[in-house]
Amino acid sequence: MKILITGTTGFVGMALTEKVSSKYETITVARKENALLPKHIEQILSSNIVEEEIPKDLDVIIHLAGRAHILNDQLVDPLTEFRKVNVDGSLRLAQQALEKKVKRFIFMSSIGVNGSITLDKPFTEDDQPQPHADYALSKLEAEQELKQLFAGSETELVIIRPPLVYAAHAPGNFARLLKLVAIDLPLPFAATYNKRSFVALENLVDFISICIEHPNAANQTFLVADQKSISTRELVQYLKKGMGKTAHFIYVPQSVMKLGAICIGKSKLYEQLFESLEVDTHKARDLLDWTAPLSTQKAMLKVGQHYLKMKE
Repeated sequence: MKILITGTTGFVGMALTEKVSSKYETITVARKENALLPKHIEQILSSNIVEEEIPKDLDVIIHLAGRAHILNDQLVDPLTEFRKVNVDGSLRLAQQALEKKVKRFIFMSSIGVNGSITLDKPFTEDDQPQPHADYALSKLEAEQELKQLFAGSETELVIIRPPLVYAAHAPGNFARLLKLVAIDLPLPFAATYNKRSFVALENLVDFISICIEHPNAANQTFLVADQKSISTRELVQYLKKGMGKTAHFIYVPQSVMKLGAICIGKSKLYEQLFESLEVDTHKARDLLDWTAPLSTQKAMLKVGQHYLKMKE
């Protein structure tokens, strides 16, 4: 079986490539060469990944590349830029997959397609999409266009919507959280009992690898996450423990935190730290018989340990 993976310089792409290349013939497409990948992996360099002519005789394409969240985006019209890459670019790649009769196209989407918070029940694949950000809207539009393109064809579409993916070397907000947790200061989560779903990098990579061949994954959408949802308070406790430290918290009413966040223009940050976002993964477990290899606690402890080693 021959597999092509886009976005292999990202931390998910690199981990996935390392896992699947031991079993399948693997080709990667990225903007720059990845010197850390094994020498037997063919690397295609392209300044515009989705417009690169893909090889013949591919069995599966795993499309991870895309324009992700950008903090302090200064673009006048960021939605247009998200659409250029995440929608139009994905469609151009998918059109090639269709023309060359690729058996399966796996598209990495986002839980943001479902929405940004949960109130009385976890998100499921059957929920009406409610994207609240330009990035998530572009992912939803890509999903819809891909479904239409592949409808009635021999190419099977698999859509995966993960929540925040974490690892010791994760970028973005999780990297900033790790830096904050590593500082020996009390944090304002004494009364924070929200429920948030995350997915460990190892768990996401394991799930994607299952979707490569499993017959029941064909033409399905999956929400994937660690088995247990945790509060921000528990998250900090696990990471601290992994770092060999004890978590200390102070009590600050959430109403005060919310007002303060609004005043300084950080409402999204408040939402991510204090609101709930739960994911129901029953479909992945029931249809694919998939169980996350790592428990949330074990994965978080491991991240804390590895983060300290990275900083040595």
